[in-house]
Amino acid sequence: MLAFAPLHNVVGAAGAALSWLTDLLEPLAGGMATAAAIVLFTIAVRLLISPLTVAQVRGERRRAALAPQVRDLQRRYANDPAKLQGEVFALYRSAGANPVAGCLPLLLQAPFLLVLYRLFSTSEGGTGLLDERLAGVPLGHHISDGLTGAAGPLFAVLLVLLLVLAWWSSRRARRASAAVGTVAGTPTEGPGAATLGRLLPLLPFATVLVALVLPLAAVIYLLTTTAWSALEQVVLRRPQATAPQTA
Repeated sequence: MLAFAPLHNVVGAAGAALSWLTDLLEPLAGGMATAAAIVLFTIAVRLLISPLTVAQVRGERRRAALAPQVRDLQRRYANDPAKLQGEVFALYRSAGANPVAGCLPLLLQAPFLLVLYRLFSTSEGGTGLLDERLAGVPLGHHISDGLTGAAGPLFAVLLVLLLVLAWWSSRRARRASAAVGTVAGTPTEGPGAATLGRLLPLLPFATVLVALVLPLAAVIYLLTTTAWSALEQVVLRRPQATAPQTA
């Protein structure tokens, strides 16, 4: 079956870039050069979309500043969920706080993850990356291929790290929702709000489930980008010092 031409070209270009990085890192990283190249590739992707992440954080701060007004709306329209949601979105729009913008950094990473999946699940690109290994495990190895030898401990470590990062991100999501008085930009009261409030903090754990079907190379990408997101949360979302008030 013929590959979709634009995707095939992108996969080929990504494979050539990874091969170049691998050759560059091989004197330093040895047999871990390809894995190190994937980490650097991931960091480059995150730096590329970092302006969107900064915009996302600014939007979160705007929504946090609007939390008292959101709670006031919740009291005024407690018996009219549709009106409440409309008023909350109108408030956000007037303040330039778009809750949907927070999804963009995550959505833009999907194509890069797909490219890595193709590179290390097929021979597409003709770069020979399928032959590369980490700790003796092929980077194209899936959990479904078996966990004998070094594959079991290696995947176990990666999955545990993903689980810890998911737990940390979930805790932060709950705290953020409590701070702004909304869940993903929607009021915390009204039909479906309780269900949404329970489900959204569980979304970070989806990375662990996704890792179960990805090749090792894509799991390394997923772990690196998740760790980068956690670092961004520490640096960009740290509490801001308030200016001292003068008498």
